[in-house]
Parts: sequence; structure tokens; C-alpha cells
Amino acid sequence: MNDFAETTVRVRYAETDQMGVVYHGNFFIWFEVGRVELCRQLGFEYKRMEIEDDSYIVVAQAQCRYKRPAHFDDVLTIRTRVTQSQRRTIRFGYEILDHKTGQTVATGETFHVICDGRGRPKSLPEKYRKYFPPTPLKEIARAAARPVHS
Repeated sequence: MNDFAETTVRVRYAETDQMGVVYHGNFFIWFEVGRVELCRQLGFEYKRMEIEDDSYIVVAQAQCRYKRPAHFDDVLTIRTRVTQSQRRTIRFGYEILDHKTGQTVATGETFHVICDGRGRPKSLPEKYRKYFPPTPLKEIARAAARPVHS
């Protein structure tokens, strides 16, 4: 089994700029598509987490590194993985690939705080912890020492 979830999107004309290249902000939308699909592939629906458990995975930080352009009608593969998890926070990593060539189009990372519907931080409910096992502190320290991008 892979340590990531994978889904695809086809670039719509509306997602491109005047030069025919995907507008940079769309990558963050596709990161969300990847996160929601990761939850589904792990075995739960994110919308049920919000409705039933008053738990929201709120973006606190986001970054994206653009490697090569994508264009209208390209099919892109979004790979999403959990790179770090603690009681109240989750970090996701992303790779967006050209589906036809396998070349990396972009990479990114988002850091999230678990919050209730009023925006107050809270612990991840127990029933979801099996999907996001805690990252040992020594791994967090090692990741913090690494450069963000290669």
C-alpha cells in the first residue's frame, strides 16, 4: 500500500491565465482536493467530521513550489500524504504530477490546526486518531532541521 492518496484533475480553461498557464492559486485548491480524497481513502468523509464531530482541519500555513507549467486540458495527478501529526495539528505534503509524463509540476505543504466550528483549537477526536497517528518528537525535530525545498 502507498503512503499517499492519489487522485486526478483535468485543467479547465477557467483555471488558466492569459498566457494559457495554470494560475498559481489553483494549486492550493487542488491541495484541498487531495486532502479530501486522502480522508476518503483512509476511510472517512471529511464533511462528516465537520458535521458529526464539530472538527475542522483549518489551514494555518501553506506553501507551494512550482516546477513546470501546466496548461488547459492537462490531466494532473495529485498525491497527498500526512507528513506530521500531533494531538491538535496535522501537516500534509503534496506532489502534483503531469499524468502523461509523470514529471513533477509542483510540490507543496500545508499545516493545519484542528478547530471547532467557532475557530477554537481542540484535540483531534479519538475516532480519527488511527488515521493520523502521532509523529514522534525526534522525527519532528529532524524534519524541522531539513531545508523546506530541494
